[in-house]
Amino acid sequence: MAGTVNTSKGAVVDNGQSTDGNLSTMLNAHAIFQFLTRALPYLVFEKFGQAYPLPEKSTKVAKFRRYEALDATPTKLTEGVTPDSQALTTTDISATLDQYGSLVTLTDVLLDTNDSRVLENAAAVVGEQAAEMIERMRMGVLLGGSNVEYANGTQRNAVNTPITLDLQRRIVRKLKNQKARYINSIIRSTPSFNTENVAPGFVAVCHPDCESDIRDMTHFQDVKDYGSVPAMENEIGAVECVRYLFTTLMEPWKDAGGAKEGADGKEVLSTTGTSADVYPVLFIAKDAYGLIPFKGTSAVTPIIVNPAPSASDPLGQRGHVGWKAMQTALILNQAWMVRAEVAVTKK
Repeated sequence: MAGTVNTSKGAVVDNGQSTDGNLSTMLNAHAIFQFLTRALPYLVFEKFGQAYPLPEKSTKVAKFRRYEALDATPTKLTEGVTPDSQALTTTDISATLDQYGSLVTLTDVLLDTNDSRVLENAAAVVGEQAAEMIERMRMGVLLGGSNVEYANGTQRNAVNTPITLDLQRRIVRKLKNQKARYINSIIRSTPSFNTENVAPGFVAVCHPDCESDIRDMTHFQDVKDYGSVPAMENEIGAVECVRYLFTTLMEPWKDAGGAKEGADGKEVLSTTGTSADVYPVLFIAKDAYGLIPFKGTSAVTPIIVNPAPSASDPLGQRGHVGWKAMQTALILNQAWMVRAEVAVTKK
């Protein structure tokens, strides 16, 4: 996640005990693979962020410096006269890494009285949790951006209109005016975490509840009609220069909007039946945000500890499957990412 997952140094902790509850290293390695396979499909935001891994034995604080564009007003030179020097303007951004993690306990009795898939299933569930927890952390940072466009009104409590082509064009115009660039490569959701080229465009990430309204937009193109252009994971389709993807983690702010009936008389989704639920749709350009894992390629460490005697567990009755990671995310340029807030038509 934001790099690769280290399974060669400390990823598998095998106590080496020969008790009946101990599991083989080969089985542990297979469980680690299950961990990765289960986790990867959830990582939507990882595909589009710039990874800046911090090396081991360095610091918990990542610092970035952005150089602002120079004035490009045409300036004629005077023969034999040195022009005035322009000053470089920089913006410094910093972010502090936090450690995340969790574990589940597996008893020796559970492992001894069930087939070997107990460990695999535990690793799969823990891997899913790791992916979702890290994705929620990143999403919390990105949804806190200050660049916002409302489907209607000027604040969240007025929103009761679904996404429209006019709203999208307003957002795209804003991005282009800030010289935001199309995304043309992504991080692949495989354990190798290689990049791959994609058809250039802006990307919008939304909740699947928004899909019907997106499909109703003029010029919508379904992924099955892309022809030779491959679709990305979780992609719904495209509208003009924006490709839409979904994740269930982009949950709405319940009952946070205006009346559940919009100006056009159509009813929108509402948790209590009074006010509209407001959904975020995040429009992303290239290099809008960064993902910072600690220890470079060891961004997430899966851990399997088999039951074995220890000072805290003298009879070797408990084993663990867990993970830990030090990561953070930060917005690199507020102007290159826009949060739309919309309602969803009730159908």
